[in-house]
Amino acid sequence: MTHGSAAVAGERFHRSERWRRLLSGRNLVLAVVAGVIAYLALVPIGFLLWQTFVRNGHLTVASFTEAYSTVGLGELVLNSLTFALGSTVLATAVGTGLAYMVVRTNVPCKPLIFVGALAPLIIPGILHTIAWIFLASPQIGIFNQHVIEPAAGGRAFNVFSLPGMIVVEGVHLVPLVFLLMAASFRSTDPALEVAAVTSGASLRSVFFRITLPLARPALYAAILITVVRGLDAFEVPALLGLPNRTYVFTSRIWGALNVLPPDYGQAGAYAMSLLVLTSIGVFWYSRLAKPAGSYQTVTSKGFRPRPLPLGAWRLPALALIFLYLAITVIAPVLVLAYASTQAFYSPPSSYTLSHMSLDTYRTVIHDDLVVHALENTVIVGLGAATAVMLLTGIASWLVIRTSLPGRWLIDNLAFLPLTIPGLVLGVALLTIYLRVSLPIYGTLWILFIAYLTRYLPYGMRYSSASMFQIARELEETAQMSGAGWWQTFRRIVLPLMLPGFIAGWIYIVVVSTRELASSVLLYSPGKEVLPIVIWEQYRNGQLTELSALGIMMIGALVVLVALAYKLGATIGLREG
Repeated sequence: MTHGSAAVAGERFHRSERWRRLLSGRNLVLAVVAGVIAYLALVPIGFLLWQTFVRNGHLTVASFTEAYSTVGLGELVLNSLTFALGSTVLATAVGTGLAYMVVRTNVPCKPLIFVGALAPLIIPGILHTIAWIFLASPQIGIFNQHVIEPAAGGRAFNVFSLPGMIVVEGVHLVPLVFLLMAASFRSTDPALEVAAVTSGASLRSVFFRITLPLARPALYAAILITVVRGLDAFEVPALLGLPNRTYVFTSRIWGALNVLPPDYGQAGAYAMSLLVLTSIGVFWYSRLAKPAGSYQTVTSKGFRPRPLPLGAWRLPALALIFLYLAITVIAPVLVLAYASTQAFYSPPSSYTLSHMSLDTYRTVIHDDLVVHALENTVIVGLGAATAVMLLTGIASWLVIRTSLPGRWLIDNLAFLPLTIPGLVLGVALLTIYLRVSLPIYGTLWILFIAYLTRYLPYGMRYSSASMFQIARELEETAQMSGAGWWQTFRRIVLPLMLPGFIAGWIYIVVVSTRELASSVLLYSPGKEVLPIVIWEQYRNGQLTELSALGIMMIGALVVLVALAYKLGATIGLREG
């Protein structure tokens, strides 16, 4: 064989070897996962841009002109930012204060306060908003009739206003801030605070000059999440803002799509403006989070947290916390439970309290629409949660374990849907699947894709956190023993990830069960999920039926979370 022939044969061999490695089982799986994540993150935004800026094959801004000729851009931006920032200030102040009291002070009944602070996470947003209508409506509100009007000389608090929207949304966002700040306070060395108290500084000075500055990264994260959630919120603007003609971006998107025929161009224009606002928030956070190392106080020396003494304020602080929990947690659940026992809703009185019954529950249980919606909710919720965790489990391995070029892009793409509000995602998916030949619109698949996309960032965070805790040596040992990549991942990596996998799976099941913003644009008759049934019942004036269904949903979610906690604890002990 000549030298030239040998060179050609060698080149062919190396080329075939590269293709063999490229098409190997591991690389093929990783390529499919990366492709799915890129499709979920990028295609909806691409179609939304095309729908908004292209008309009859030409670039145009006509959709923006038509959209903002009805309601000015300045008014929408002002209302949206006021609503989002106002609810953020309320949620951040209350959530940070609760977290500080529970983690850093000697306030009594800490476990009870912790559970009470997180309880609103279980209540779906639409039920929480309806409960506040029962409590603070100028006409039928219990608080207005028995507390606010007597104290304010007959002047009622109007929940159907921008301040009312801020209060309701802010209260519902408190648990998110509480979780983030409690974790930060728990992991911060309290030596500086103890030294300051010992030197005679007041608790107020210690909190604002030492504790809060050290927790600044978590505070930035809490502000980002609550601002994005405020801009993303649909239930509060739709139920409380529309009756008073207080428009924000989400309510205008809903209005553009709730006419015949739906105006997808205007909806896209509003959606793009909202997407820009949320993206600015994420960019702002990424810039502020860079110097996070400046706030590190936990080192290899370790520390033992010591609660700061409240002194004479210990019992008054406990009473104030319980008053807050009674107003924001117990009262909404109790008013829903009361409404579910009535033939038709009216404020509590001696007559209504003496004529309570469970007939509404029997009606709801035997309602074919509710039963069918429950089946759809279970199918879509469990399917989306399983798909998200499997997809992000493999993606996190790709990002953390490999040295493939561009792997960071997968992590960023998985994070991208966090900037897409639920209603915007619904508009984007409508834009796609009403115009492509895939038979997805009008089926449960479109809800599955919406939930899969929407909760991809949360699954990625859970999976990445679990992957970082698994030593690489375990996989290397299995591969040296002859195990393939898929066998190693399935039999070693996945079982070791199980506690975090289950935690993420349960979280996604719970939040998908509550999801309304995406679902309200994508469902079709016969494909309703439980939040849609409650939405339609409210629009039809079926207040007692939705209350009964809501109480059953809350009870089921409580049981699910309790079982998940028990299962997670058991698995964690077994793995340990």
